[in-house]
Amino acid sequence: MGTVTDNLDLWGEALAGTLILFFGGGLIALVLGLIVGAMRVSPVPIARSVGTVYVNWIRNTPLTLVMFFFAFCLPILLRQRIDAILLATIALGIYTATYVAETIRSGVNTVPVGQAEAARALGLTFGQVMSLVVLPQATRSVIPPMMSVFIALLKNTTVAAGFSVLNLGSIRNWLSERGENQLVVLLWVMVIFVVLVLLLAWLQRVLEEKWRVAR
Repeated sequence: MGTVTDNLDLWGEALAGTLILFFGGGLIALVLGLIVGAMRVSPVPIARSVGTVYVNWIRNTPLTLVMFFFAFCLPILLRQRIDAILLATIALGIYTATYVAETIRSGVNTVPVGQAEAARALGLTFGQVMSLVVLPQATRSVIPPMMSVFIALLKNTTVAAGFSVLNLGSIRNWLSERGENQLVVLLWVMVIFVVLVLLLAWLQRVLEEKWRVAR
């Protein structure tokens, strides 16, 4: 316990960094992923093509390279210094958005086509069909895979450790300079991640129960 209690300041900053990356990246991923997911099932060919190119291009690029571009290339292109944690959050959000989009697309495909066609026959626009008919039903089926995406996002926050961002993935280096046992530090990091993942699993069960009742 001394490894934690004697370095509460550093542990607090590292945990805060991880949570900022997770919630910030998650918010970006949800918003962008919803847009791209809608484009993937859009009746407009150009929208489908753009969504497909974005998903295939970003998803097939290693996260480390995406993070590298935002950490080193983007500041050069913009010719200004940008906070490292902000760049890492954006990179995580853009990368995770591809998985969110595919999860949403798979959920949309579980809704019978006839319901969307009936809604369009009533004169509803594509946006109204998605928001009023398709997405409310698709949400029930995407909760488990969506939570898996966010668990992966939580773990991927450690990649930012290689780009000068203090989080749970980099705290080992900081505490080693204070003379702490690195193996003990790694064990505590593992415990914290297990607790966070269990919280996400609990949230998944709550959401599934809520939608099951709504059904």
